[in-house]
Amino acid sequence: MGQPVEWDTRREDDTERRYLTFWTDGQLFGVSITDVVQIVGLQEMTELPDYPDYVKGIINLRGQMILLIDVRLRFGKAEIPYNDRTCIIIIHVGHSNFGLIVDEVDEVTDISPDKIAPPPKVNTEQMDTYLTGIAQLAGGSQKDRIALLLHTAKILGETELSVQPQTVRG
Repeated sequence: MGQPVEWDTRREDDTERRYLTFWTDGQLFGVSITDVVQIVGLQEMTELPDYPDYVKGIINLRGQMILLIDVRLRFGKAEIPYNDRTCIIIIHVGHSNFGLIVDEVDEVTDISPDKIAPPPKVNTEQMDTYLTGIAQLAGGSQKDRIALLLHTAKILGETELSVQPQTVRG
């Protein structure tokens, strides 16, 4: 459908302070730019049987099978139809690339550590949280915005992390 959007995620300084922000269910999220490979438009997906509902299937991206996770469903939100703003953020976790389906990409932004608060602790047994922090973003002419910063590997379940997408040989 859409052409891949790529950019150089390496920057000589402050790479760890750069985040890609995106919207899902009216909330702003951010992932470290060091985990992002590229952003692509929606493509034809092949469904996988016996996977959780939030695993929407796989796509063939230039010969590599990419497992797709719908972030909205992963976070227990209602499913909605995809539209022209829906896109896939390809992330690198471990030794594989995965796709996160999000409602809309926002921007790449620098977030200084003094603008990031630790996530609230609901209880001591909740160790497997997705959040690494809560960032306060300057909104320019708008009021300040809050972005929930995500740990990309924890968005994926153990089932998905055990999948090793392969390159198609042809």
